[in-house]
Amino acid sequence: CNLLSGVAFMWFIATIFIGFFEAFFKCGDLWVWNVDGVRFWFSLYTGVLFGVCKRAISRVLVVMLCLGWGVTCDTLGGKFKTLVMLGLVYAGVSAARDVMTIISITENEILTHNEEEEILDVVSILTFVTAFIDVTFYLWIFDALNQTMQYLESMNQSRKLKRYLRLRLFLLLSVLFAVLWSVFGIVDSYNSQRMVNEEENGWVLTAVWEVNYFVVLMGLSCLWAPEAGAKEYAYVMELSTLGNDLEFDTNIDSPDDGSDEEEESSFSIIVHE
Repeated sequence: CNLLSGVAFMWFIATIFIGFFEAFFKCGDLWVWNVDGVRFWFSLYTGVLFGVCKRAISRVLVVMLCLGWGVTCDTLGGKFKTLVMLGLVYAGVSAARDVMTIISITENEILTHNEEEEILDVVSILTFVTAFIDVTFYLWIFDALNQTMQYLESMNQSRKLKRYLRLRLFLLLSVLFAVLWSVFGIVDSYNSQRMVNEEENGWVLTAVWEVNYFVVLMGLSCLWAPEAGAKEYAYVMELSTLGNDLEFDTNIDSPDDGSDEEEESSFSIIVHE
């Protein structure tokens, strides 16, 4: 049980290191570009691929946590394969979009006008597909989160429920911030004098999303950080202490009650005063 919490935390650490390598290679490309006036293509595309991996792993990991992995269940069954496939599709589409966007900007002197327009049209399609997959992830996250919280509440698992309430707060604040910033960007684009000039302060548009991502990642890392009492959150039942002995025999279903891969666990518990 403690192992599951540790594995989740290790994935958080791995995601942080992937983000570090992304920033390292992108900074290397910008440094060479500033000094020599040419792009460092290996560093540029390596940084892009690291960024794609970071985003894909992050989305998959959040869905796994919302499904109760390591808290209400020790395996996700068939959902894990579906989740991995969705993550791989997101990574492939997002990587293609980012690479083609870079080509359309950096090779604009070589490409003809028609070729540039064709690439931008493909980028628009890939952006739409990426947004659709993102919406799928978000819907899955909040649906799984609600089911897991309902299960924990029905089983009176107050300490586990408290952790998931904090998780929901982090995610809701992140989504709210993303919506507000998107609305601001749309409104600002129609202003005659833009508050954020894309030519002079274009880095702000990207940096804000990175800050939002960083805050959510740090919040999740703190929630799932290994601790001395980690077993209290693991796949065990939280029982109330009563004045008399308590004995019961029950069947406990998983949060996904009614699924094809549902398995029931029958057990007897005796609590002494």
